[in-house]
Amino acid sequence: MSNTMGAADLSNIFLRRRAKRMRISSYDRSGGNADRLYIKPGETATIADIKSPGIITHIWVTLGTIAPDTITHVAEADIYRKIVLRAYWDGETNPSVEAPIGDFFGMGHAMTKNFVSAPLQMSPQDGKSLNCWFPMPFKEKAALTVTNDCENILAFYYYIDYEQHEILPEDTLMFHAQWRRECPTGGKNPLDFDNHRDYCFGGQNTDGKGNYILLDAEGIGHYVGANINIHNLSDCARWDWPGEGDDMIFIDGEPWPPRLHGTGTEDYVNMAWCPTQEYNAPYHGLILNEKDNWKGKITYYRYHIADPIMFDKSILVTIEHGHNNHRCDDWSTTAYWYQNEPHKAFLPIVPVEGRIPINEMKVLWNLGI
Repeated sequence: MSNTMGAADLSNIFLRRRAKRMRISSYDRSGGNADRLYIKPGETATIADIKSPGIITHIWVTLGTIAPDTITHVAEADIYRKIVLRAYWDGETNPSVEAPIGDFFGMGHAMTKNFVSAPLQMSPQDGKSLNCWFPMPFKEKAALTVTNDCENILAFYYYIDYEQHEILPEDTLMFHAQWRRECPTGGKNPLDFDNHRDYCFGGQNTDGKGNYILLDAEGIGHYVGANINIHNLSDCARWDWPGEGDDMIFIDGEPWPPRLHGTGTEDYVNMAWCPTQEYNAPYHGLILNEKDNWKGKITYYRYHIADPIMFDKSILVTIEHGHNNHRCDDWSTTAYWYQNEPHKAFLPIVPVEGRIPINEMKVLWNLGI
């Protein structure tokens, strides 16, 4: 059994794998070259309906939009936030995966950009080739759907590669992913502070109650990481770092301070000193730092692949938005975890207008300094 369930790598690729390699793709069933699925505006399409035990081992996606009247390609804005990916394991009615498609594959802001991590990658051209290697097991069946909230027809290309098994181990945990957004985060007016330093560093957070929530799950499982997207909504010539927030991860209902209490936003994502250099590694990275002084849009990731965070009853993954939750910015995240079923039902994903990033200049606080 151990030869068939673990991920193949160079250390074990020679061992026999007792499973069948399977694939579902958007290839043209007529034998032609129209290798795509067309999804009309407002429609949901089922892209996989598997009726046997198995493990999805890789998903590849690329997409575009087509005008309904002329059937010509059009560059619709924000499509990576307008397309929603969902996955259902073993006949469940509440999805275990629900996220805008760009965010699911590792980057928010409705953007794509070339980057490499162990579980998620965006590849050339310009990051528009989306890849996921998170293993996704299912004991009886699996269904994946795509919802098109664009104004135009979606042309959707995909591979879903999976292993077909006779049976999975009894203690198999199921893959989950959930997108969240808070825009703006519930901070404070910097003009109410006597000086800029107190706004950046003052005050004490001794309960974590105002923190941004990445994940709130119940059951038995492992939290395996998240991508974090921040849009700086202030206009300040002084130090305008939107991080400085400690991560606080509460396991099984423990009180503050939790056993996993961090020291700052960049520290949680394994970097240092308010980074501005774009960098990507297998388990952590800074994909995007748009402007000087941390203006504009930023994307980080931290994947707990080598160090999953286990929970037996519940987990609450949080982080301050600025020290003591002083900052008011646009935060969005996708959290990834494995757990037993049934899972705590997700809050319904917000309608498309609540997912669109802020693309024009929007400033909550103009400090005049």
